[in-house]
Parts: sequence; C-alpha cells; structure tokens
Amino acid sequence: MAIGELTKQIAQQAILSATTKEPVPPPQPENLAATFLGQIAAMQKALKEDEELLVFYSNGPERVRVMEIFAPSREVAVLSGVDADRNRTRVICALAALQLTCKVTRVPAGAKPVRIGLINQKPKDSNG
Repeated sequence: MAIGELTKQIAQQAILSATTKEPVPPPQPENLAATFLGQIAAMQKALKEDEELLVFYSNGPERVRVMEIFAPSREVAVLSGVDADRNRTRVICALAALQLTCKVTRVPAGAKPVRIGLINQKPKDSNG
C-alpha cells in the first residue's frame, strides 16, 4: 500500500506543478532571412574550386542574375545583380514570396569563380 500512496502523491504533485507554471510563450516566427541566406551559404560552401553558384530571380519576362543578397529585416530582401542587358538591377521583395533559381556551373579555365555576397542585418543593440 505504501507504494500505491507514494505513486498517488507523486501524480498529484505533477498535476499541481503543471497547472501552476507560467504559460509557455508563443514560438517566434521563422526567420526567413536567415533561412534563405543559410541555404545559399551552404550551397556555396559545397562548391569545388572550378564551380560557381548562379542565382536567378525571375519576375515575368525580367530575369536578374543575383550577385548579392541583403536582408535588412527578417521579412525583406534586397537582391542586387544584373539583368539580361547587363544593367545593374535591384529587387526589393518580401521573403515570404521570394523564389530563386540556383544552378551550379563550371567556370571556364583561367576564370575566377564569382561568389554571391550575403549580408544579414545585425540585430540592433538594445542599449541604444
């Protein structure tokens, strides 16, 4: 009987402690900027010396070869690159709607592979 009483007492304490705890705060939303930058960084890290990663953004007939991705916030990206006519181009878009095409290609002999610049906004200091 002593074991039964002990088990009952432990169960009551567990129920009591579970009901008196602070409510769990809701989870933070996913950091889309970190996810995008992390995936591209991982693809670049896996490249061989004679390979480069081509990243493209397409919107209708417009296609931009992305050379740099800047994430000024968790929800926004600024893509810098060149269009088909080699015009400097920037795209500002919500990360939730962003779709990129990534291709690994070999670099011609003697040419230096290009790496995508990845810039993540640093968190602001709470001390001012």
